[in-house]
Amino acid sequence: MASLDVESLTVRFGERTVLDAVGLAVRPHETVCVLGPSGSGKSTLLRAVAGLQSAESGRVLLAGEDLSGVPPHRRGLGLMFQDHQLFPQRDVAGNVAFGLRVRGVDRRRAAARVSELLELVGLPGAGRRAVASLSGGEQQRVALARALAPQPRLLMLDEPLGQLDRGLRERLVVELRQLFDRLGTTVLAVTHDQGEAFALADRVVVMSDGRVAQSGTPVDVWERPASPFVARFLGFANVVSGTVRGSRARTPWGAVPVPPGTPQGPCALLVRPTGVRLAGAGEVEGLRGTVAARTFRGDHVVVLLDVERGPRLEAACPLREAPATGASVTVTFAEEDVVRLPPGDGER
Repeated sequence: MASLDVESLTVRFGERTVLDAVGLAVRPHETVCVLGPSGSGKSTLLRAVAGLQSAESGRVLLAGEDLSGVPPHRRGLGLMFQDHQLFPQRDVAGNVAFGLRVRGVDRRRAAARVSELLELVGLPGAGRRAVASLSGGEQQRVALARALAPQPRLLMLDEPLGQLDRGLRERLVVELRQLFDRLGTTVLAVTHDQGEAFALADRVVVMSDGRVAQSGTPVDVWERPASPFVARFLGFANVVSGTVRGSRARTPWGAVPVPPGTPQGPCALLVRPTGVRLAGAGEVEGLRGTVAARTFRGDHVVVLLDVERGPRLEAACPLREAPATGASVTVTFAEEDVVRLPPGDGER
């Protein structure tokens, strides 16, 4: 498997810059997921690497080889798209073997490779089945087997699980991770689904407006978002402007404790919902609020609070401890769940 290096890649559609000097590296055997909202440039990045979209400037290198001018079918890539793009007139085996036949692999070797891959993706003996008879999850597996068949130097996935229901998506993302680990595959994937990216990737790249907003391991990105934009994209609503002075930050909610060693001065501040602690009205000193709404999340309840000053707050509470809608509460903050961010767009 090969390394991928994207150097200062720029793509424009007319007056609009879709990719703005993007740099990205994928090491051999690494799975990197590019994550971002619609219009962030993630799918354009994938298409430019694949040679399906021309770039105004920059380079794409695979194992050190500059791919400028190399057509898509000669780049040694395996491509898998959201809609799978299976051939309805071919059976499962015919779909999986397509890339092998294009490359002139003889029928006997192709048949052995198809059988091996169908076993690998959990569809043993399915070679003669019609594509129309497959479920969405089975079609996804066939598309993956077809992409892997020619033993690509780099496997590229574009929203691979986007059309599947949540339960199936969560199960298949675990299977994909195990499969890539077993094969040692180098993978570049794009998705808008945070859960999918964090479960699949060794490294997550968050994009915004055609630029890389943050790159790091799933744990690093989750625990230390690089900006208010990244924090909000990951689903954190409690982001405000503030100023750190000593062990506390001045915010619209009042004084919020910060972890020891937090840099001083103006900033944005993220308070995780788990760091918003609730007590009954009058039980402790703190910010007074009222429960505006509750959302059941399976193992906890997200409580939306209208508070006496500052914007609304989200708190995460254990099922049996969540206050009722309309209840009066007192809010305090746990410093271990407070994250200092650089000032920027996204704070309130």
